Amino acid sequence: MTDTTPHHLRIVVAKPGLDGHDRGAKIVARALRDAGFEVIYTGLHQTPEMIVAAAVQEDADAVGISIMSGAHMTLLPAVVDLLRQQGAGEVTVFGGGIIPQDDVRKLKELGVAEIFPPGTSTRSIVEWVHEHVHPRSAAA
Repeated sequence: MTDTTPHHLRIVVAKPGLDGHDRGAKIVARALRDAGFEVIYTGLHQTPEMIVAAAVQEDADAVGISIMSGAHMTLLPAVVDLLRQQGAGEVTVFGGGIIPQDDVRKLKELGVAEIFPPGTSTRSIVEWVHEHVHPRSAAA
């Protein structure tokens, strides 16, 4: 029998690109940790390759990406594509930051599970993770 309680979920929280505003990412990482998830925060200035390498190395169930730089249409799809190339396409990718609503729809079509706009409560994010992220290595 597989235990799927939240503390068994591993979530990488990443801040890609040159954007140096990481307060939101740190707040979300702390909220997820406080909710019982295992959180790995990669820090600032991560490339999609670095984020995917961390997710694969950490056997993450999800990757949360915070973007304020406007590069979301490049960086988020790159992470999704690289995860698929690494055989980790089942890792749930979600994001947040300054992302226009038209781009949210496009990102979801490209495989991003959810986008949280500015002002989203950490409670809403934690509840979404509880409902939508599942252990990827249940057979392990």
